[in-house]
Amino acid sequence: MARTQNIAKLLSHIEACHTATLPGARLPFYVGESHVGFVFPDLGETLARITDDIVVADGRAVLAPGAAGRLNEFALAAGILPRGEDFDVRESPEGEVLALLDRGALPAFGVIGVGAHLNGLVERADGLHLWVGTRAADKKLDPGKLDHLVAGGVPAGLTPMQTLVKEAAEEAALPETLAAQARPAGRFAYNMERAEGLRRDVIFAFDLVLPDDFQPVPTDGEVAYFELWPIDRVFEEVASTQNFKFNVNLVLIDLFIRRGLVAGDDAKTLRRALEGHLP
Repeated sequence: MARTQNIAKLLSHIEACHTATLPGARLPFYVGESHVGFVFPDLGETLARITDDIVVADGRAVLAPGAAGRLNEFALAAGILPRGEDFDVRESPEGEVLALLDRGALPAFGVIGVGAHLNGLVERADGLHLWVGTRAADKKLDPGKLDHLVAGGVPAGLTPMQTLVKEAAEEAALPETLAAQARPAGRFAYNMERAEGLRRDVIFAFDLVLPDDFQPVPTDGEVAYFELWPIDRVFEEVASTQNFKFNVNLVLIDLFIRRGLVAGDDAKTLRRALEGHLP
């Protein structure tokens, strides 16, 4: 099937995730000597007024390492509302944990947020299918958008795989024994300006081939319903609409390449675009 005409649209999805220029108007944010994020100058100055443990000088905002355990306290005092789930603060996705920060404050501080996404696949006689979720209409972020079978942020203390297993049970009633069979498929990173602030995300993607008789069940209200789509329908949706959540597009484009829906020079072009921003 000729798909070259769709490559520009697929590339546009990738480019849409790389809209942040850093540092731009922001100040690099440090914990001691470790660069962990970016903050706007007004937030930096507010934090410096709140506590002597944060200093703005020489074009950066620096949190004293000894006060790293109070970062959530400082964020709340600055008026940033929490979501009640801490994430690890690191200089790089695999680096040492330097502090904890509530998920709701990650965009304001420009701290890396790690996520896990699952391609829930079913192999049938008529070809590959993918489980697609529709996000609940009352979701704060991206309501009603199409999503993966399982996807979620990696909270403090967990690995992407541990998060995947946890989220699989919570979001889709996917048993742990089945979710644990998922296999790593790729890693994607982006710096993106969003309404909520700066998203510096790293996504770990997994593939899981599911039994034909498996039926996911929305269990925690994150997803309104699931549908099983032929992979060609998924491709056409990504290649012609904005209906999938922005970061899901990255994982799906990688899946299209690996499964041969895009090949040759087009696949090489997309692969370079996907991998060009990895930390």
